Amino acid sequence: MNVDAGVNGPGAGFHDDFIRALYDPGAAVSPAVAALARQPGFAVYRNTVIKGCVDALRANYPSVTQLVGEEWFAAAADVYLRRSPPAQASLLDYGAAFAGFLTGFAPAAELPWLAGVAALDRMWTEVHVAADEVALDAAALTALAPEALGDVRVRPHAAARWAWFDAQPAGAIWRRTREARALGDLPWQGDGCLISRPYDAVRWTAIDEAGCVFLQACAPGSTLAAAAAQVLARWPQADLAAILADLLGAGALFNLETDT
Repeated sequence: MNVDAGVNGPGAGFHDDFIRALYDPGAAVSPAVAALARQPGFAVYRNTVIKGCVDALRANYPSVTQLVGEEWFAAAADVYLRRSPPAQASLLDYGAAFAGFLTGFAPAAELPWLAGVAALDRMWTEVHVAADEVALDAAALTALAPEALGDVRVRPHAAARWAWFDAQPAGAIWRRTREARALGDLPWQGDGCLISRPYDAVRWTAIDEAGCVFLQACAPGSTLAAAAAQVLARWPQADLAAILADLLGAGALFNLETDT
């Protein structure tokens, strides 16, 4: 048998070949694993495991599934599964790279917005399981003297994710799908989406590119003045007060500190 010797029985070589045979019936494996894979019970086990993985992907990417249909999604999930089998027993996090996979998946070439929708499905999951934090509210800022406001350091809330899509309205497509709304009158232009969970429920809203840049600037814990400067460098006429109000309203900011 082509196994690693040891007191604990079959080692990594056997294990790796077993996993390879499980997810890819045509994979080259050791004679011992090949013999095992020919047993009728192995096929039953394989089908059960694969169904569980596909079901997990479907649950983690409900908007993608709804937009492309069950059959299309199952075919894509089967290809993804062969390339990227689960790395851990829990399937809650399975499919982290699915959006990237769709970018290069030939059948999705005519759906250029699909990878963006998948990325937002993934963000929803990340927001859902993120750490609990108390979101920064407007009252904490308005209590400060105006001259101290620029020195305030904030960062995005742990349960906040955002994305801007230059060419397609992936954010609007995702939001309408989640809200069971029709796509027919959708303006075909770039857009953004902010997903947050400041309290118990995940929520989402549209966000413009300036808002995304502001949040990204806050990620390292920048001051409000520094984040504002990055926005104004690209959009001199940006309404910073409105951007900040929208982010506070969405519960997308955390951590009130000042440099003074």
